[in-house]
Amino acid sequence: MAGLYIHIPFCRSRCIYCGFYSTTALDLRQRYVEALCKEMALRPSDEQDIETIYLGGGTPSQLTIPQLHQIFDAIYKYNKVSPDAEVTIEMNPDDVTEAFADGLCWLPVNRVSMGAQTFDDKRLKWLHRRHTSHQVAEALERLRDNGIRNISIDLMYGFPDETLNDWQADITAALSLNVEHLSAYCLTIEEGTPLARIMAADEEPVTMICDEETERSMYELLIDRLTSAGYEHYEISNFARPGFRSRHNSAYWNGIPYIGLGAAAHSYDGHTRSWNIADIHQYIEGMERGKRLFDAETIEGDTRYNDRLTVTLRTREGLDLTTLSDRHRDYAIKNARRFLNDGLLHITLSNHLVLTRRGLFVSDMIISELMLV
Repeated sequence: MAGLYIHIPFCRSRCIYCGFYSTTALDLRQRYVEALCKEMALRPSDEQDIETIYLGGGTPSQLTIPQLHQIFDAIYKYNKVSPDAEVTIEMNPDDVTEAFADGLCWLPVNRVSMGAQTFDDKRLKWLHRRHTSHQVAEALERLRDNGIRNISIDLMYGFPDETLNDWQADITAALSLNVEHLSAYCLTIEEGTPLARIMAADEEPVTMICDEETERSMYELLIDRLTSAGYEHYEISNFARPGFRSRHNSAYWNGIPYIGLGAAAHSYDGHTRSWNIADIHQYIEGMERGKRLFDAETIEGDTRYNDRLTVTLRTREGLDLTTLSDRHRDYAIKNARRFLNDGLLHITLSNHLVLTRRGLFVSDMIISELMLV
């Protein structure tokens, strides 16, 4: 199984927390789409069936319907796509006009991932989000009316001065939408983002950060509310109705090869990881010359072990110890022993190393202790 990721870096405005490569140079959209199509021609998927397609960003819904048609025409021209492929596009709620939703039904899109973040309009404004809370429900209704039956929303918690009651209200609002999938992340400070600069300039930066006890309580509340509502907690930050796990992201977590197209997009073929240049001007100019500008590294030995550990231990199934070399398996078990004794990890009957519920909250620390450096 192979996946296809297409990076659409355009944003009408930048959110203060986002660390992904993006640009507000909307005048480059058509040249960028044409460059993407040229990269597809240079990098067809050969004989592998494409099982998942994911348009991420940035804000893919900043493209026009004709531009999206152009991209999908190229995808199906240069790749062998499975008839039941999961095809996801990320959207902002305010982009989902009636015209956009109507146009979407003529594309092969069957899954939408939407950034709701919060249902508090003051916090949305603070994040520099363009939408309001009521536009999320409006967008979902338009998508449902046009045949989209698999919708995911993103939520964020850990805002400055956010209380458990505030977070409770956001979860309640999200559950009322009855979406098939939900991802939730604690607000973090990524280097190079506007939020990081705000923090650096704040005389009392601690006031901007959610304290650890509150963050833990919010995460526990999230798990309790969503699992009680019938969602499967299948990855640290991801919840799904039965049968609605993200197939594309699950492939990442299971080490399945994928092709990444566009500026800053990453690819993995099972042996090598590569990434395109993170500069839209250089990317476009390179593609116009028929040249892909990228760097790459070989994934083997300890690096492969670290990669597998980092992604699989985040999932409900955990790290399959039987897939490791004797040396890596012995190292993992040796370093896991104190976490096993403390009830933060356990080993299943099928020989998988899995985080317990208590271990989920300190997963980064556990993973770092099990990595080879």
